[in-house]
Amino acid sequence: MIQTVIKRDGRIVGFNEEKIATAIRKAMLHTDKGEDMQLIHQITDHISFRGAAQMTVEAIQDMVELELMKSSRKDVAQKYIAYRNQRSIARKAKTRDMFLEIINIKSNDVTRENANMNADTPAGMMMKFASETTKPFVDDYLLDEEILNAVKGNYLHIHDKDYYPTKSLTCVQHPLDRILTHGFSAGHGESRPAKRIETASILGCISLETAQNEMHGGQAIPAFDFYLAPYVRHSFIEEVQTLERLNGADYSHLYQTELDDYLSRPLDGLQGDERLVQHAVNQTVARVHQAMEAFIHNMNTIHSRGGNQVVFSSINYGTDTSAEGRCIIRELLNSTYRGVGNGETAIFPIQIWKKKRGVSYLPDDRNYDLYQLACKVTARRFFPNFLNLDATFNQSKEWKADDPKRYLHEVATMGCRTRVFENRFGPQTSVGRGNLSFSTINIVRLAIECMNIAKPEERIARFFAKLDAMLDITARQLHERMEFQKTAFAKQFPLLMSSLWLGCDQLRPDDTIAPVINQGTLGIGFIGLAECLVALTGKHHGESAEAQELGLKIITYMRDRANEFSEKYQHNYSILATPAEGLSGKFTRADRQQFGVLAGITDREYYTNSNHVPVYYKCSARHKAEVEAPYHDLTRGGHIFYVEIDGDATHNPEAIMRVVDMMDRYNIGYGSVNHNRNRCMDCGYENSDDHLDACPKCGSTRIDRLQRITGYLVGTTDRWNKAKLAELNDRVIHQ
Repeated sequence: MIQTVIKRDGRIVGFNEEKIATAIRKAMLHTDKGEDMQLIHQITDHISFRGAAQMTVEAIQDMVELELMKSSRKDVAQKYIAYRNQRSIARKAKTRDMFLEIINIKSNDVTRENANMNADTPAGMMMKFASETTKPFVDDYLLDEEILNAVKGNYLHIHDKDYYPTKSLTCVQHPLDRILTHGFSAGHGESRPAKRIETASILGCISLETAQNEMHGGQAIPAFDFYLAPYVRHSFIEEVQTLERLNGADYSHLYQTELDDYLSRPLDGLQGDERLVQHAVNQTVARVHQAMEAFIHNMNTIHSRGGNQVVFSSINYGTDTSAEGRCIIRELLNSTYRGVGNGETAIFPIQIWKKKRGVSYLPDDRNYDLYQLACKVTARRFFPNFLNLDATFNQSKEWKADDPKRYLHEVATMGCRTRVFENRFGPQTSVGRGNLSFSTINIVRLAIECMNIAKPEERIARFFAKLDAMLDITARQLHERMEFQKTAFAKQFPLLMSSLWLGCDQLRPDDTIAPVINQGTLGIGFIGLAECLVALTGKHHGESAEAQELGLKIITYMRDRANEFSEKYQHNYSILATPAEGLSGKFTRADRQQFGVLAGITDREYYTNSNHVPVYYKCSARHKAEVEAPYHDLTRGGHIFYVEIDGDATHNPEAIMRVVDMMDRYNIGYGSVNHNRNRCMDCGYENSDDHLDACPKCGSTRIDRLQRITGYLVGTTDRWNKAKLAELNDRVIHQ
């Protein structure tokens, strides 16, 4: 009697005889004679009782074929066999066409799914070949029928589905202090601990790059300033020791000289110890600047994932008020302002300023001058973005101003918007934690299916019923993926599960990662709230108070269900304002094909990103903030707020500060500013002219607009897919 089944991916699951019956019934429905329930039960019972205790899927299917051939319904056997063959042939044909598009470097939604990936290079092609052939495997062997139908029906999108079989996790906030203090092994040799700022900078790069190859999402450093600060003092001491050797004197009493800041100053008029200390400070600042410059340059040139993609990296900073921490922040910002290469804007890392009252925001705050510098840099270089630690949902009761490790109790974010902080199974922190996986619900489609219900109350009720069912499916899909991830061994992730993930010090190489990954989060995402509301009410939330009320009701309901799923499955579920890139057009195309062009819903190439006010809707920055702000507390898996400003922001950092003030006023968690920036594709020259046809530096007419796609910058819009290009062209200025 069959008890368990070995699936094609090696997993062992309980035997379900109904799957045999369903397969036979489907084959019968394609014959002239139709169903024969008696024969279905007869064959199902025979296989169930005559089979071995444990069998493979293929062996069971072979038994089905044999029993059908022995029965009087050989017509059903032919349909059953034909169906299996057709599935195989269809997959091969689809694979062939897709491979040819990659080989011929066609610019389409397959090759332009991720603007940070160059799919035209040999390594990029290999990545796409692997990605596109792995996805059907996941559909066929790793997803159950209900979940697969939700995906095929355009209701659900499983992000990074191509990485599903690898059991990899999405992202992590690196506890870089562990790497710098103890060094690490990435599986091929070991790296020694850092002793000076230059080494610390390089190890930070290597840590991010190495982990990127072990994971399918982004890499972040939650407290860049705190982690690198000690190596500023180490470097200062080295400079004093250089003076000792030069002068043949003992200056050890200067090693721990109390410094209020590290600022380069002329030595004119200085004598004795004061002159020695200032000289050492000047040399240290120069070294820190070079180290920060090297860090930024490396993060824009070091490739990961087979050599076709720079590391999707983020760094959080701004709240270290020590002299050394301030030095790190200042020189990082100065280097960012100068640019890389020919002076172009650095694409990575995504830089994030941690704004906190009493520390890094108000005029009397210790780091206010650096906050001003951050706004100046953002006005020219798009980064840093701004993380509001004063938002009610970003605060921790454990945070103390005099705690040297207070960064453990500060929210950090990464990439497009991912936020990890709340934790049912350990400390409330971002450090050493990340998202495990996330999936997005097409709430627009659910709403379209309810449009023809005349009575508003019935229409809304029907929508919530559909949403409720899809939330159940999504939560279960994420749970099943996590159960699959739990079967991975620690040795499969040499850096992540030896030095980075919270609790990984408990693991031996041959242990599974099951005991520690529950510290991570599972994200339930959504897209197109604006279009969803148009389908349900006739207007989106930016133009109607009634629509806004319903929008908040929808996302609140999703948040409440996520909390229920956390209890049911004992995981950290959260709601994510999905950063839709390739997905923004994928959902829309399929819905338009089925439902036609619907005004305000499917009449554009894309669905609006998560809960944002549509990019084409003309309104003030203040109105946009008022509408979008309440959603940030509800979407604790990640969110972002954008403002589009006009003209040259380079000399207008006050405009950036006004946006941050709005974030503070309206309890917005994370946000940034978009503005105009032209880039010469030949020499790297940049300016902010409204219309630049030719480069004033080299004369080239190859001019591109540097822009943010979902949360990160892209050096050329050539790598943007059609949907995101359409969205870019629709963006309007917020006055």
